[in-house]
Amino acid sequence: MPNLYRQEKLGELIAEELSDLLRTRMKDPRIGFVSITRVEVSADLAHAKVYVSVLGSDEERRNTMAALKRATGFLRHELAGRLVLRHVPELVFKLDLSLEKGAQVMELIKQIEQEHAQQQQEQQNSQTEAQVHPGAEEEQKRISGSTEVE
Repeated sequence: MPNLYRQEKLGELIAEELSDLLRTRMKDPRIGFVSITRVEVSADLAHAKVYVSVLGSDEERRNTMAALKRATGFLRHELAGRLVLRHVPELVFKLDLSLEKGAQVMELIKQIEQEHAQQQQEQQNSQTEAQVHPGAEEEQKRISGSTEVE
């Protein structure tokens, strides 16, 4: 039976150590601004999916992912020296777009809030107009009604 607590703790430890390695030991210029969002370790602790978020254009993302794939052996070797494990999991890097998707959702929410605020402002303006000129609305209805009859 897999120990989920151990998988989670190992994933957190791998994420922390990989972040440090990427920041201090990696000298590849193709690796841009990378942050590790999460690490999923398999039940047998033999494989680890490392989800990374890369800031930049699509080309920069592709270059960074290629550089990470190429550096997998080096990173795994470095992890072996830092972690007290019998076997260091095989690393597979996956691009995580959840932060980008979250930013898009937040932008859509802001747009909806702005549209809602504009609608409320327009309603308040029309109510204020009706209070200032109480007969104006009835006059407008009478005028529009008389033009429909003609």
